Amino acid sequence: MINLNIKNYLLRHIQVMLFTLGRIWRQPLASLMTFMVIGIALALPASLYVLLKNIEQVSTQWDDVAQISLFLKQNTSDTQAQQLVSELKAWPEITAVSYQSASQSLEEFRQLSGLGSLLDTLPANPLPGVVIVKPDSTDLQPDAIGHLLSRLEVLPDVEQAQLDMEWLQRLRSINETGQRGISILGLLLSLSVLLVIGNTIRLAILNQQSEIRVIKLVGGTNTFIRRPFLYTGFWYGLLGGLVAWLTLLFTMSLINGPINELASQYNSQFTLVWLSGSMMLILPFTGMLLGVMGAWLAVGRHLSAIEPT
Repeated sequence: MINLNIKNYLLRHIQVMLFTLGRIWRQPLASLMTFMVIGIALALPASLYVLLKNIEQVSTQWDDVAQISLFLKQNTSDTQAQQLVSELKAWPEITAVSYQSASQSLEEFRQLSGLGSLLDTLPANPLPGVVIVKPDSTDLQPDAIGHLLSRLEVLPDVEQAQLDMEWLQRLRSINETGQRGISILGLLLSLSVLLVIGNTIRLAILNQQSEIRVIKLVGGTNTFIRRPFLYTGFWYGLLGGLVAWLTLLFTMSLINGPINELASQYNSQFTLVWLSGSMMLILPFTGMLLGVMGAWLAVGRHLSAIEPT
């Protein structure tokens, strides 16, 4: 008897699910417009999320070349510079230290600038020696790197300490701000999806007031009447989430080619991060959840106001 009741219960739900899907199918234009609105609302924060993930990938790839350049004073000898290098190697927050003498700096500048004949006319070498410090990858947070930079600046032989990847710290700060902005935007657009689906279900309830009164008159419960509207919200949300996924996939395919071409021009191995497996499931599931919630709120508000007279 229990198994029979369970089978009947599941059968009724499947019947209502297919019935509501057929009703949506019989209104293709209105349904498609609703799917598009829901899909765009879900695709916008998802696309920004994917963009931030790609920015994080760029910043992670540059972590290995983050370094601090210590420009030494002009009167610092090579012996003093080597002593400084030995001292810095003992710092736990530093993983590697290298020294480039003033003559090596001048020769490097000569090769890169092509101003060899002009440099020969200078009375003395204007370039200082440089100690290149590579911080530990675990201490690349803004506070830790700023503290290390402050300690290096006050060393006796150091004229100036410069963080070569300071722009990366700014990029991370912008990325964190973007993540919070996307969260807020996602909440607002989720609310808009709730309102869209809720309004759609409200119109459906108003159009079926006579049917609802008849069902209540013959003993139909609110649970029985609510079920098809909940499945309608389910289908709107699920199909809207699929539209969002397809929209995001189409957008990524459009920009993938130009980004790969740009990366090849800079001899970079960067590749665009596409949708992960979790994102493929999150968008339809989020749409489905919002659809059911929006339908539940709309039905709960308007169904009780319709009573047989």
